[in-house]
Amino acid sequence: MNESFLFLAAGFEEIEALTAVDVMRRAGMEVHTVSITSALQVRGAHGITVNADLLFDNTLFLDPEWLVLPGGMPGATNLYEFAPLKGLLTTQSQSANGRIAAICAAPGVVLGQLGLLKGERATCYPGFEHYVEGAEMIDSPVVVSGKYVLGNGPANALPWALTIVREAMGEEIAENVASGMLYYKPISDNVENFFG
Repeated sequence: MNESFLFLAAGFEEIEALTAVDVMRRAGMEVHTVSITSALQVRGAHGITVNADLLFDNTLFLDPEWLVLPGGMPGATNLYEFAPLKGLLTTQSQSANGRIAAICAAPGVVLGQLGLLKGERATCYPGFEHYVEGAEMIDSPVVVSGKYVLGNGPANALPWALTIVREAMGEEIAENVASGMLYYKPISDNVENFFG
């Protein structure tokens, strides 16, 4: 299994970033947090500072498995405006095996504006749909389409992260991680809230 990378920009949504890293690591995935700023310390949208593992400029991204984008504002805008990341995401979208996950504003502000979601099913935080031209927008907490796993917002960070694990490692491991966290399939007609 190759390395995965989650990108931190000033103003990122903390619960989305840290939930993804936590859940992926619980599943045994090798995921690194990467600051796109000049410092390892990155301040989130709600004043929580996270010490990233790596600086973007010092990192070689050799055939990454997952590139993960938390949302938050202005975090998503800062991700989009960082040209080296845009290039990396475009390359990943064209790779044979690489996957991309994004949540909240990031599917629209980053992936949508890059044109990477044309022809895909997608979801994002309400109000950012206009960035996602050419995609079929789905009103769902989590949407899997092709090489993308997309989430709609902070409250769904956990099912989004578990879906990344399911797509990477299979249903059994994802369910083991979920049950270890005491997260179970809801008893309702709307079971797609669990894993998309």
